[in-house]
Amino acid sequence: MKYILLIQQGSTPVPPSEAWDALSDEEKGEIYAAYKAISETPGVTPGHGLQLPETATTVRVRDGETLVTDGPFVETKEALGGYFLLDAEDLDTAIELAARIPAARMGGAIEVRPLREGY
Repeated sequence: MKYILLIQQGSTPVPPSEAWDALSDEEKGEIYAAYKAISETPGVTPGHGLQLPETATTVRVRDGETLVTDGPFVETKEALGGYFLLDAEDLDTAIELAARIPAARMGGAIEVRPLREGY
């Protein structure tokens, strides 16, 4: 089964920010090492981190007209910060990996969702 692990940043410190700068070099190193280890886990396809929500552009089509607005208009705690793709035998394996993502313990959350296959 393939899963996407969506990283909801919540209050997780991300660079560049004052909260990130307040972390020690050791803490930053541990975070980078954890993400690197996850990226190197068999079955994981590393995703990409996303720029901050205020850099987003939202596109909608209403009555044939394309409407473009700045930002996703979500609270920072709801903002998507990045993702991983995982090919795993079961949901328990995906949950175990999600629990290793630093954002899960630093004020964020990880949404684990199976991918639809065959499209």
